[in-house]
Amino acid sequence: MIKSPMRVAAVLAALAVTAVFAAPTADAAPKNKLPVVWDLGHAIPRTLDASVSPPGANDWKYKPSREHPRPVVLVPPTGSTQGNAFFAGAPFLKNRGYCVFTFNHGNLTPIDQIPVQGLGDIRQSARTLARTVDRVRAATGVDKVDLVGHSQGGGILPDYYLKFLGGGNKVHTKVGISPSTGTTLNEIVFLRTLVPILGPAVYNGLAFVAPALIQQVYDSPLNQRTYGRNSTPPGVDVRSLPASVTYHSIITQYDEVVTPFTFQYYDGPNAYNVLLQDGCQADMSDHISSLYDKRAWLHVLNALDPANAEPVPCFHVAPFLGSAR
Repeated sequence: MIKSPMRVAAVLAALAVTAVFAAPTADAAPKNKLPVVWDLGHAIPRTLDASVSPPGANDWKYKPSREHPRPVVLVPPTGSTQGNAFFAGAPFLKNRGYCVFTFNHGNLTPIDQIPVQGLGDIRQSARTLARTVDRVRAATGVDKVDLVGHSQGGGILPDYYLKFLGGGNKVHTKVGISPSTGTTLNEIVFLRTLVPILGPAVYNGLAFVAPALIQQVYDSPLNQRTYGRNSTPPGVDVRSLPASVTYHSIITQYDEVVTPFTFQYYDGPNAYNVLLQDGCQADMSDHISSLYDKRAWLHVLNALDPANAEPVPCFHVAPFLGSAR
């Protein structure tokens, strides 16, 4: 494992976070089941080595069950890795009989273990996703997989793969939690025009240093190409994407990263949207904590297996780090 000042700093920051916040809530782990802790602060110090898979994922000898015949590939968001993104989601799905796989993408460094990834060119990350899907299909003997991702990993990255890299023939269902399908970055993007010289310089600098950040902006060339937008519509028209795939979007109205949050709605006959606050104002999850919102993952279960969908109960979910009963 490669050690570096960045790694030490990440450890200290994680310890500080976990010291401030209350103890996490965990699902009880019955015999032969993995524990699931719905708290990002619990996950961070345990997932600093990005090369380590989260619990329940990447067992290449495990085969899909008759009840859940399609393996699930989990797609990490911007600035994250397979471990800290899905430390709860992977064991949650595995405990329910799903065959789960994860991977990393968008690493801008030569260090595989670095805990901050997903910043590289999204087109390259989509090729990484394509290779992962092909490997999963070969290992499990299936024709199609399901994709579940968060932010970039639930929006533009898989959508680009589906549309341009043949993914429409290899994916049955795509589920996005707080999917990044175009954003104003809480209106920060408009500083490029409001601040003369400096604004465009910073914007273009970010595009060069961390391409994925700017590629997710609503009017970026990649976003426009992926979704066929000429302006700023309220959401995604799935007619611009492969019709063979079913699209699910799980949205929080408190999203402060993908803004306005209405960008995340998919429209079309094979599109389904869930607003987490519909009938449950106790769910205060924001963009980050939606990844550790148990209610969001219960909706994921319903999206993956709609024939056996169950009502999702309402309970409190906190912003920033998540947590659920």
